[in-house]
Amino acid sequence: MARPTPVKKASRALIWLGILFLALIGANVAQVTFNDGDWTPRLGLDLEGGTQLILAAQVAEGEQVTGDQLNQAVSIIRQRVDAAGVAEAEVTTQGERNVVVSIPGEPDEATLQRIQSSARLDFRPVLLADVASDDAIGDGTTDGETATPSPSAEPEATPTAEPTGPSDLAWVTPELQEQFDTFSCDSLDEGSPEVAPADQPLVTCEDDTIKYLLGPVEVTGETITDATSGQVLSPQGVATGVWGVYPEFNEAGTAQFRETTERLINLESPRNQFAIVLDGRVISAPISQAVITDGKPVISGSFTQESAKVLADQLKFGALPIGFELQSQEAISATLGESQLASGLLAGLIGLILVVVYSLIQYRTLGLVTVFSLVVAAGLTYLVVTYLSNAQGYRLSLAGVAGLIVAIGITADSFIVYFERVRDELRDGRSLESSVEGGWRRAFRTIVASDSVNFMAAVVLFLLAAANVRGFAFTLGLTTLVDLAVVALFTHPMLQLAAQTRFFRQGHRLSGLDPNALGAVYRGRAQFRTPVAVAPRNTKSSREAERRQTIAERKAAELENASAKGKDS
Repeated sequence: MARPTPVKKASRALIWLGILFLALIGANVAQVTFNDGDWTPRLGLDLEGGTQLILAAQVAEGEQVTGDQLNQAVSIIRQRVDAAGVAEAEVTTQGERNVVVSIPGEPDEATLQRIQSSARLDFRPVLLADVASDDAIGDGTTDGETATPSPSAEPEATPTAEPTGPSDLAWVTPELQEQFDTFSCDSLDEGSPEVAPADQPLVTCEDDTIKYLLGPVEVTGETITDATSGQVLSPQGVATGVWGVYPEFNEAGTAQFRETTERLINLESPRNQFAIVLDGRVISAPISQAVITDGKPVISGSFTQESAKVLADQLKFGALPIGFELQSQEAISATLGESQLASGLLAGLIGLILVVVYSLIQYRTLGLVTVFSLVVAAGLTYLVVTYLSNAQGYRLSLAGVAGLIVAIGITADSFIVYFERVRDELRDGRSLESSVEGGWRRAFRTIVASDSVNFMAAVVLFLLAAANVRGFAFTLGLTTLVDLAVVALFTHPMLQLAAQTRFFRQGHRLSGLDPNALGAVYRGRAQFRTPVAVAPRNTKSSREAERRQTIAERKAAELENASAKGKDS
């Protein structure tokens, strides 16, 4: 099979570049059409402003909030916000009881729930279950009143017989039975319930339709190591359209879950159910139909795609050590604003103009390839940032703008490395087409090594630096990848095509690839021809060629001159 010509290689690369552009444009069209996206990137907290939430810690009377609890809460809330795709958010403590969360834009209800929910997950066996009634039965109540005992109230009397396990009905004392009978699910809607102690029964409800009397906790959410969301699959592996949460337990949680399901499958209804309790409310109470041995159950219920993802994120990062209540929510103005953004963009424009002017002076017409390559890189970067802004909630801060400006120099540096390698090949006496291919092989290794260092530095900054520096690191890493794509899919193919034109192939003096101006040494048959003496008008080119020689080339020339002098003598 014949090897593809440079023109065919260039055409294929440009086709792939076009496909990449079309894919990004199509992705952005989909986001704008179906996800209320926009064709401009969203701005960060420092440039656009946003919403400030003040969360007040809720503890029992007489208890104090510790600094460790607040710091742990800040860490968990920050992880939850980041998992929601809200970039450039700030989470700090205020005083001894409050946590301040500053979010770009206006948060939706799902974001608020994600932030302030405690997300304490427990698995409890079901002792009693009943359909919830609007009219609670209570002794001594009048018309219109209902008895609403606290769902976390501890039974007033201990069991008459010692319970032998979490599913033992001996837990149901007369006082607890009365509490269950008179309990109204409306009490759960009045506020966040306080969860009962893990070693005591709990009376609560599921979706205000079914109320449960649950036994002590058998498996806690603290044993969850990871959690994801997705559609529940049928036994045949087909998506059912029902959204669920897939937690993964550690070794201890897996063993506890196995022991629980082994016991429950042998009990009668409703004691063969185990309730999944989130912050004191039942979200699902499935029947144990099989022993779960791998520690990977499925939590299903009345989930939407968003609510399933919220719960998965909450379980993944753990429950808050203390409960929080939204104390205030107010809009905050941008800390920097449009003037700073305009100044940053102006600085980037000045840098771009300087790079273009330098390229045209140094490389003449060849410099136009640099200009068009920068335009292609800017287009790719804009489409990627816009897509991430619409799909992942990414926001462009002033630090991110700085990363984009720095990328101009990184991208231009790659072009310079490539052009100089091509010129070196021309000085060595090769044809332009051969110089383009040989220069690309040499330059690409250097470009990859340089961009790899930049990318690793960006990754380290993103992982270890503060929030405002992470925006810079993200755009720096992104533009480094874009640089590799542009050099491989546009700059090199354009030089391959340019090498086929008469203007560049014959080395026009305005092409930037004139062999005579570069001081080329032409070969004969498999040997270098001894350079002829240059005329005075070419002295400048000769000196430039000598200046660009490597140390090895200079030593070789000195040995050749010494050998020639020895023969003459």
